[in-house]
Amino acid sequence: MIMFLLVLLVLFFAIGMPIAISLGLASAAVVFMGDLSPLKLVPQQMFNALNSFPLMAIPFFILAGNLMQKGGISQRLVKFANNLVGHLTGGLAMVVIITSMFFAAISGSGAATTAAIGSILIPAMVAKGYDVNFASANQAVSGALGVIIPPSIPLILYAISAKQSVGDMFMAGVIPGVVITSSLLISAYFISKRNNYVGEPHRASIKEIGHSFLKSILALMMPIIVLGGIYGGVFTPTEAAVVAVSYSFVVGVFVYKEIKWSELPKIFTDSSVTTAIVMIIISTAGLFSFVLNRLQVPTMVSEMFLNFSTNVFVYLIIVNIFLLVVGMFMEAAAAILIFVPILLPVAISLGIDPIHFGVIMVVNLAIGLITPPVGINLFVAMQISKVRIEAISKAIIPFVIILFVNVLIISFIPFLSTWLPSILSK
Repeated sequence: MIMFLLVLLVLFFAIGMPIAISLGLASAAVVFMGDLSPLKLVPQQMFNALNSFPLMAIPFFILAGNLMQKGGISQRLVKFANNLVGHLTGGLAMVVIITSMFFAAISGSGAATTAAIGSILIPAMVAKGYDVNFASANQAVSGALGVIIPPSIPLILYAISAKQSVGDMFMAGVIPGVVITSSLLISAYFISKRNNYVGEPHRASIKEIGHSFLKSILALMMPIIVLGGIYGGVFTPTEAAVVAVSYSFVVGVFVYKEIKWSELPKIFTDSSVTTAIVMIIISTAGLFSFVLNRLQVPTMVSEMFLNFSTNVFVYLIIVNIFLLVVGMFMEAAAAILIFVPILLPVAISLGIDPIHFGVIMVVNLAIGLITPPVGINLFVAMQISKVRIEAISKAIIPFVIILFVNVLIISFIPFLSTWLPSILSK
């Protein structure tokens, strides 16, 4: 039955069937043909996968991100970041990275971060003399911070799949997110220095920095309210998502006044469509996980790995390479829901902290956002800059190498992921 399941999946993927539909049909076929359970358990397991209170956070964070994206915060964050580092060598490339880091703490989505910031800064970089391929690649990789820095939808999905605290996963992503941002800033500086990409001739004064900070402070406050409220015991992660929606609505409609009432139906519709896509993936991935468990695939994979090697470092290297390949072909949400039940038991048996392992998974899959053929951030950046996939793929190679080095650092220094959750949960 395992081989039958794999053959069906490969066949469905080969003919271009969406991942969610492929998982559902292949799993249902195995249930029916293998007589694993009554066929009526197919819809029951799909419903059970969705029957989780923490999952309610996802549609609300999606809506909050869309409200903030349309609420005029992009320009304010760009202005603040430009006043901070715009005068440095490669200043505008650094502005992209810093602004994306700020926006990532609001949107929770790599594609949304790339679109919101890239639509402003890719043309600005090109106008300043930056190579269009470098500008596009720099924005695409900066957008990947959207799934690493909390609040992050992949971190929520991992927490649910691994039965971990959503709040702990959010805090676990903070330091790795800062480490990755710092490495991107350093790389942007040296690449810009080599290509003579100069900064702004005028260095912003303290007064100008303070003024731009005050104009963007409402946007910067949202992640502080969300994370502070969760760890302060004021509200749960799901309630925090509702607070984020309310906050985003008030800021976008009544304070910044960038969102018109006539635009709200489209914002709600877009958020509903995105939510539906994610939920369909979750439901069919839940059914797939049920089938895998009934076929005892996680047990077999655990035994295979442990027979091969009980060395933690060997296992982490294998997992990192595996997830990098998976991320090239599979959306992060589906990959997390499918592979957490398979890979996590082995990790725990080897003494790897499940919070740490979750950050490793999410950072690896974030690289998939910038690698062909599925890398969604690449395609968003391409639509903005009108460059070809071949050109941007070549320009993205140095960034992929930098991110992989970051993956190794995060993998072999658990402290980076586990320190904040450990001190805040005391």
